Amino acid sequence: MAPNARLDHRNPLVFDTHELGRRPGALQRLTREIDAPKDLGIQGVIGVPEGAPVELELRLESVMEGVLVTGTARAQAKGECVRCLEPLELELEADFQEMFSYPDADDRGRVKAEPADDAEEDEDRLFIEDGLFDLEPVLRDAVVLALPMQPVCQDDCLGLCSECGARLTDDPDHHHDAVDIRWAALQGLAGSLEDGEKDEMSGADAEAGVDEKQEK
Repeated sequence: MAPNARLDHRNPLVFDTHELGRRPGALQRLTREIDAPKDLGIQGVIGVPEGAPVELELRLESVMEGVLVTGTARAQAKGECVRCLEPLELELEADFQEMFSYPDADDRGRVKAEPADDAEEDEDRLFIEDGLFDLEPVLRDAVVLALPMQPVCQDDCLGLCSECGARLTDDPDHHHDAVDIRWAALQGLAGSLEDGEKDEMSGADAEAGVDEKQEK
């Protein structure tokens, strides 16, 4: 990612490295609780609700080319079971490590003699701007990787009945009597024949009654 024009130090996901300094080997540990930004997770599946508390533990290490950030994010994620669609919650713990580069240093940490126009190389890099770095893109990637793509309320969730939508875990013996469509057709044909025979018998009985009256 190319250097941003300006980062807002009031943003809770923007961190200041001035105290750490640029001396290689310098370390700084930080803890911070923030409100989760919007759409933190796998959209439409599971994620950390906007505004929910997220605990951050960070280790900042100064190296030649920038600041190496290692950390862990902890939060409560919410979503729904992909099998039975019931709401679910899980404890999220996402680990991450990312290098934030100094914009005036090359890959070996040496100060660049002249600004290089290498947009393709810088596209995938994260930079420190005026001593600040933005952790949000790193946090988002880490959370997505830590969350299940197919969340379930329990490992043995049986899902929903395809006929009526009943939750099968609540009633493992739930079932519907299935009728083979071929037998259903034969049963229908048999019913039609029975009805025809009844009609014929009724007609025959009526004719017999008429004949008896004529004989009398």
